[in-house]
Amino acid sequence: MFETHLDATYAWLGLAVVSVAAVGVAASFPASPPPDADGVAHTIDSVADGEYPVTAEHGIAAERLRLAEGSVSLGDDRATARATLDAPRITPVIRPAAGVSPAATTDARLRRVLAGAPPDAAFDDPAALAAAAERARAADATWTPAPERITVRRVHYGDVRVTLVG
Repeated sequence: MFETHLDATYAWLGLAVVSVAAVGVAASFPASPPPDADGVAHTIDSVADGEYPVTAEHGIAAERLRLAEGSVSLGDDRATARATLDAPRITPVIRPAAGVSPAATTDARLRRVLAGAPPDAAFDDPAALAAAAERARAADATWTPAPERITVRRVHYGDVRVTLVG
């Protein structure tokens, strides 16, 4: 009645080994998904490719952001994700933040327009908007602290069409 069956011992040992292996595999999975650069790129492309002025936002779960000519990159301590933009030129708007040099931040007038101000309230004429956008695009793409939400705004001022991203 109390005797041990030899094959039961092997079954328990096998089950213990499989359980330890399963826990090891589960522990190796990341706790959260990598940053969603493709979703951000889709939001930017959908706004930039439009014909009319529009504003969109996209949540970001990353620690740092880089907006470059033709691409958007997101990164955190686990991974870095990059997505290619199909949209025509975008204008990166870098907000002042801790760890960002004042020289890297974008013209305050562009930041006002991205925040919702009409372009004619921030700029004297369309040429001034075009010049500020060109300066922002000419700046080197650097990693900056990522906001919780990225804002994409397409604005028209006279003949000037600009897509602001920040």
